[in-house]
Amino acid sequence: MNRSVVAAVRTSPETVQQDIARLCELAGMSTALDQSSTTILKDNISWHYPFPGANTTPWQLEGTIHALRASGFRDLVCVQNKTVVTNAFKGEDLNKYLPIFKKEDVPVLYNFRESDMQWIEYKPKAKMITLNDVFPDGIYIPDYFFGKNIVHLPTIKCHIYTTTTGAMKNAFGGLLATHRHYTHSTIHETLVDLLAIQKEIHSGLFAIMDGTTAGDGPGPRTMRPHIKNIMLASSDQVAIDAVAARLMGFDPMSLKYIRLAHEAGLGTGCPEEITLVGDDISQEKWDFSVGDNMASRVGDICWFGPLRGIQHLLFHTPLVHLFVFGSECYHDWYRWPIKDKLIFDKWRKTTSWGKLFASYPLS
Repeated sequence: MNRSVVAAVRTSPETVQQDIARLCELAGMSTALDQSSTTILKDNISWHYPFPGANTTPWQLEGTIHALRASGFRDLVCVQNKTVVTNAFKGEDLNKYLPIFKKEDVPVLYNFRESDMQWIEYKPKAKMITLNDVFPDGIYIPDYFFGKNIVHLPTIKCHIYTTTTGAMKNAFGGLLATHRHYTHSTIHETLVDLLAIQKEIHSGLFAIMDGTTAGDGPGPRTMRPHIKNIMLASSDQVAIDAVAARLMGFDPMSLKYIRLAHEAGLGTGCPEEITLVGDDISQEKWDFSVGDNMASRVGDICWFGPLRGIQHLLFHTPLVHLFVFGSECYHDWYRWPIKDKLIFDKWRKTTSWGKLFASYPLS
């Protein structure tokens, strides 16, 4: 059996475009994807504000487009999704994606626009761990995703519910509609089910993960950014998440979603069974920790704690709008203007990656 390969490169703002091209070659992108198929770029907007470490970086997006085109992949399209806490239009604007799409002639579709795609019922061939129970009336996914390659563009960061988040979690917003919050109490099992579905519907899978600035703390939004100058790539979504987890200082197989996916044969989560190519990152250990914020404390009580038994009442009825409003108040009205914009401004003005971000134009 062939071992899973994860490529790693050490990079800088001056060399990042060439480094992404080398990264994709090392990780075998051209053989992992089908050149005869459309390739979906699935960027990651965890927060519409450009908080460092939270979202796909403009150089990550730009370099990926260049690498794909250089390898003969001409038919590229980006698909955006919205969540209860992020605005896709605001996110692609503030994170400076729109000028790149325009310059590179990459169209953008939205999985929440009926004119772009329809949600259709899908009956997976693989045995689902949780999705059939969460959605007893059927699993619905976008019709546009069938028969196409997908390239995920996550960042290396922590997550309040899954400890780490990366390539596997990046499918969450694209494949599940706005009721995906129903899955939070079984989020690890959900990510495994979604990977099984991806392997059935896509003609190729690949991920390019940005760790130029990595996110420590209660992600995927309110984090402590650290400059790490590393990028990863792989066709194995489990393996790349495992390598990222190990970089952050976690045991990959102790993370339930990685272990379950490994045991299901959907990828390789055990670091000893992964072949690392490119630059040596074997001595990296960042000692990240997740911790809590106000949102995670509320979520823990509702999804995993004493209120778990009434979560249907809380989240499957109009009461959910109270939690949506609360999240918006916390993240956008309190955290961003009071604290996180100051962190962003300092990063933008004082770090080499922040200065590179500032050099990209707004739309």
